[in-house]
Amino acid sequence: MAAPRRVESPRSGTAYEADLAAWSLEQAAHLRAGTWDRLDLAHLADEIEALSRTEHHALTSALRVILLHLLKWDHQPQRRTCGWATSIKTQRLSVAERIEDSPSLVPLLPQFLARAYRRARIEAAGETGLDESVFPAACPYPYEAIMTRAIAWPPEPEVS
Repeated sequence: MAAPRRVESPRSGTAYEADLAAWSLEQAAHLRAGTWDRLDLAHLADEIEALSRTEHHALTSALRVILLHLLKWDHQPQRRTCGWATSIKTQRLSVAERIEDSPSLVPLLPQFLARAYRRARIEAAGETGLDESVFPAACPYPYEAIMTRAIAWPPEPEVS
C-alpha cells in the first residue's frame, strides 16, 4: 500500500484539507518561528473558534451526565447505584475543572444547563421507562445544587 500523498499548500506546506494533524503541527511551528507569511490564517481562525465550541460541548456534556443521574436518583430512589453516585461526583469535577480553566464560560452556564437538561430529560425517560412528562420541562436544579448537593452512598434510608 502506497503512503498517502502529501498535498502541499504554497503558504504552509501541508494542505489543511489533506492532513489536519500535520497541518496543525506545521502551523504551530510557523507561529513559534514567527514565520507569519507561512500561516494559513483563515483555517487557523476556524480552528481556534472550533476549540471554543469543543469546550462548550464538553461542559454541556458533563452537565448532561450529572442531570441525567440526578433525575434518575430523584425519580427512582429504589434503583440508586454506586455508579450513579460516582458519575455525578466525577462529572462535577470535570465541570469545575473546565470552569477553572476557562472562567469565561461562567456567564454561559444558563445556556449550557438548558441544552444539557433537554437531553438529560429525554435520556432519563428512556433509561427509567418513565414517561418524559414525569420530568419537569425546565431544569429543576439550580447550578449550585447540581454542583454541591449531597449524594450519599450507600443511600441513607428514607425518613417517613
